[in-house]
Amino acid sequence: RLRAMGIKTRAAAVLGTRQVFFAVLATSATLVSVFVPISFLPSTAGRLFQEFGFVLAVTVMISSFVALTLVPMLASKLPNRDVSEQPGPVRKLIVAIGNAGKSAYTVPLDIVLRTPIIIFVFCGIVIAGAWLAYLQLGEELVPEEDRGKITVRLTGPDGVGLPYTDRQVEAVEKIMAPYVESGVVERLFAITGSWDLNRGLIDAPLIPWEQRTISEGDIAAEVSKKLVQIPGAQARVQRTNSLNLRNADGGLEIALIGAEYPHIFAETNKFVRLMEAEIPWISNIRVEFRATQPELSINIDRRRATDLGVDIDDLATTIQVLVDKFEVAELTVNDKAVPIMLLASEEAINEPADIANLYVSAAGGRLVPLSQLISFSESSVPAELDRHAQRRAIEVNADIAPGYSLREAIDAVRALAAESLQGDVGLIFLGEAKALTETSHDLAVTYLIAFVVVFLVLVAQFESLTSATVVMLTVPFGICAAIFALFITGTSINIYSQIGVLMLTGIMAKNAILMVEFADQLREQGMSPLDAAREASLVRFRPIMMTMVSTVFGGLPLILGTGPGAEARVAIGWVIFGGLGMAAAITLLLTPVLYSKIAGLSNPRSESGDVLASELEAARRREAPAE
Repeated sequence: RLRAMGIKTRAAAVLGTRQVFFAVLATSATLVSVFVPISFLPSTAGRLFQEFGFVLAVTVMISSFVALTLVPMLASKLPNRDVSEQPGPVRKLIVAIGNAGKSAYTVPLDIVLRTPIIIFVFCGIVIAGAWLAYLQLGEELVPEEDRGKITVRLTGPDGVGLPYTDRQVEAVEKIMAPYVESGVVERLFAITGSWDLNRGLIDAPLIPWEQRTISEGDIAAEVSKKLVQIPGAQARVQRTNSLNLRNADGGLEIALIGAEYPHIFAETNKFVRLMEAEIPWISNIRVEFRATQPELSINIDRRRATDLGVDIDDLATTIQVLVDKFEVAELTVNDKAVPIMLLASEEAINEPADIANLYVSAAGGRLVPLSQLISFSESSVPAELDRHAQRRAIEVNADIAPGYSLREAIDAVRALAAESLQGDVGLIFLGEAKALTETSHDLAVTYLIAFVVVFLVLVAQFESLTSATVVMLTVPFGICAAIFALFITGTSINIYSQIGVLMLTGIMAKNAILMVEFADQLREQGMSPLDAAREASLVRFRPIMMTMVSTVFGGLPLILGTGPGAEARVAIGWVIFGGLGMAAAITLLLTPVLYSKIAGLSNPRSESGDVLASELEAARRREAPAE
């Protein structure tokens, strides 16, 4: 711009750097203040984006250093421009495009400056529309991701052996076989008796993303429909996500906690029936507590053992040796401890009656049959007992019907629990639901901290409360634009899109800073707030449009990219691509109107400095006679 006025290149580089110095510092400090809080998120989001925030902050600082040092030096090496020289065709085209855009911008700018109520009404409509669009958006922890692997876990009845479980695993392998034959699944890796004899696991890694036309989600949906037809076992597909959360397959995982398992189990059954009746779109509800594991207990008649002179410790040791093993000593061999274990022979105990037919020593060297001292009782108990939040718990898993988000499921279940659960039984969320709740809270706190820090940085940079207020009032419309972008593209509110919104607020603040900083310079020269706002908007229009266009088109690779992690990149890309385009159109008109109305509440910095200097001079004069 200065070179076009006939100023020599070197002088133009110096003057231009001086003009934008504070603007560059303000924008850099603002962006760093936005990105750094991301790295301090304490939840799962913090672990994921710790490097993300620091890398962006450091990149912005390096970019600012380059902009204030290398760029002016390179600009000073450009040839001097002769204003009388006729421009070439390329330059004419570029100038014509720039002038056309500036002319198109001047008309609505003058209208809103003369009649600011227009932009204020429009902004009210934007806020109302964004709120309605936000209510229609689904919220989830992460979008559905294709991680290239499907896992099937199955659970048979308690008490069954490996042959039974192996038959169920083979049934799952037959369901997965067509995908192996078609080349979509690389191989099957099956484990029978995973963690327990009645459990099985089948891992099915998929071929690379670019070599298949069917997604992991489509395969999981097809397999899930077939798994429900397997009799005698409960099988379900499990998928992973980028946060590496257990059961992160879009379902709902909760737990009811209390003091006693029987009472919790009774309340859980009631609550599940209510969920099935009141929330029908939450289906396939599974209570992870089944008291069906057969257990054989050995009961010792202590009084009779005492009457017969049998030592209780000897009796307990004998029974332990018969049913398990007992460490009698420890031998050190080559500086290595080797335990000496006492075991019963393999054929000694085959059934409970074999234990009763054995003898134990009593006082006086007599032998007493165990049948005189013990009795057997059979019962069914849970295979495992869960604890969460330092209390006894019973887990409940469920699937969410298509068209409903995880946030809707959380809100519905929480409301139902508040109405139905009584006494000491409470409800907590696990898995994705827990991570979503924690992450949403942490991101809200991060937004708040970022806004406060950015506001304080702007006040320090502008040395003006009003100028900082003008910039901050434009930021919410960047969030509104992001909501519209998510709504139009059908993207959910997730951890990635929320990070994109945080980035968008920093970029939007940068655009407003370019206008406000130059308007402050014009006010220093004696212009009124209205004239300064108009002139600054027209002068900064091209730089703002250049940065906006480059940033918007920089988001296209994120949207068009495919392969691993594409879901996360698309969520961020749509926020930047769509949100920034709409937000820039709003702030280009809103910022000058706000500045013309708010900046007049404070004096220019030069006047404030003159007042301060006169006050200091007056104070020195008052003190002079005393000295």
